[in-house]
Amino acid sequence: MSLVPPARRYPLAVRDSSFSSAFGLLLQTLPYALARFAVLLAASVACIIWIVVTIGGASFLGTHIASAFGVVWFIGCVILAGWFWVGLFRYLMHLIECGHVAVLTELIVHGTVSNGGESMFAYGRRIVTQRFGEVSALFAMNLTVRGVLNAFHRTLDWVDELLPIPGLESITRLLNAILRAATRYMDKTIFSYNLACNAESPWENSRDGIVLYCQNAKAILKTSVWIVALELILTVVMWLVLLVPAAAITVLLPHSVREAGGVVTVFIAILFAFAARSAFVKPLFLIMIMTRFHALIEDQPINAEWVGYLDQLNIGFRDLANKAQSFAGGRASRPAPPSTAGAAPPA
Repeated sequence: MSLVPPARRYPLAVRDSSFSSAFGLLLQTLPYALARFAVLLAASVACIIWIVVTIGGASFLGTHIASAFGVVWFIGCVILAGWFWVGLFRYLMHLIECGHVAVLTELIVHGTVSNGGESMFAYGRRIVTQRFGEVSALFAMNLTVRGVLNAFHRTLDWVDELLPIPGLESITRLLNAILRAATRYMDKTIFSYNLACNAESPWENSRDGIVLYCQNAKAILKTSVWIVALELILTVVMWLVLLVPAAAITVLLPHSVREAGGVVTVFIAILFAFAARSAFVKPLFLIMIMTRFHALIEDQPINAEWVGYLDQLNIGFRDLANKAQSFAGGRASRPAPPSTAGAAPPA
């Protein structure tokens, strides 16, 4: 086994990845969670207004002018909303999430935020501003990281062992949910790893982060089992609770929209539940994955055989190496690992 010593070491103030520990960290960073909720709630309200404008406008144009105008209005509104969601809003939320991750990383690694010298928002804004290039790269890198991990997950033959209930081994959907629960949070976890290491090259450190995840996949995926179960329970509970205010809002909407009745109520409840889930539930489980990851990799060397295996497994992983070399001006900061073409995953 060829080992590459870890490039950087850092202390840990928090090693417990339990639900209660994660909930405590979420409460410590509650201002960030509330800010995320406020932005998401505003977006939900804007979405409801946009639905009224879309349906109401299409109905008016179709009734008073021509049905073709109503169809064009509806399609145009849907395209514009999709562009805003994909092009602008997701990136805005990405910046807020990175600020939150920066604050959480400080608490996990050092126990305080900037030694108590800055507020959470000031520290998060400063880190995102200083590392704006890396934060923007992470937004684009998200698909690469997920692609590499999905390719890795397809090679695993022991995932069904994670299920706590006998007889569920054949339920592919549940297994996929467990894998998604891990990959969904790994881009932000790798950003946290970069911050903890104070890395200069996000590309090289992201490769290291992926390798370290693969070396500890079984332990991290065991945490994902509980995340899947708890996330489902909390999401359903939130949705049921939010049906009441959603019904009250439905009554206030114009008649042309209110005609849909229960469908509109359910949709509004889903919007509000989505906002609450993204602001409070997802960060809670991100903290669990982040803390578990940091605790597992502490002082752990990188197995160069894993590097070679992932190089052969997925082109996205090799692409990270090329970008790392370009970032370093063409000089690799670490010797290339030995080739392991066709090798099985290291033990």
